[in-house]
Amino acid sequence: MIWLTTIFAIVMGVLISFVRVKASAKPTDAKKILIPPVMMTTGMLQFLYEPSRLPWLEVGEALLIGMIFSIFLIKTSNFYEEGGEVYLQRSKAFFIVLFGLLFIRTAAKFYIGGEFHLFKTGSLFYLVAWGMIVPWRVAMYMKYKQVRDGILQVGHLP
Repeated sequence: MIWLTTIFAIVMGVLISFVRVKASAKPTDAKKILIPPVMMTTGMLQFLYEPSRLPWLEVGEALLIGMIFSIFLIKTSNFYEEGGEVYLQRSKAFFIVLFGLLFIRTAAKFYIGGEFHLFKTGSLFYLVAWGMIVPWRVAMYMKYKQVRDGILQVGHLP
């Protein structure tokens, strides 16, 4: 089962890369930035199922690891203005970071997968991902807003 989920994670990483490249070719907006973490939050429903529940210490550790990982994504996600629109800036470093984090996550999964039940492993890695994506998207929104507000202010100068 660990191999199947690992292959799935690699495929998702590659898909995210393609989506990121396509997204940088089109203007972005607040919805495109904030909807993914909101929709991902529905995954918290897994904790209603007893075998997926974790001790609070493990929840905190997983979220903290995710937040640390988010720093790398935040540093490689920037925006620019062109023609009155805001675009996500392409970054080769983003792909290096994304696949580096995927590698670290996969290695940890093989190690932890042998120590924990499948549902607890899934819960831990969901929380790592959630702890990474939420701060990253909030930071992206703040950067987006700064660029957008700069456009609006320039556009309103007499």
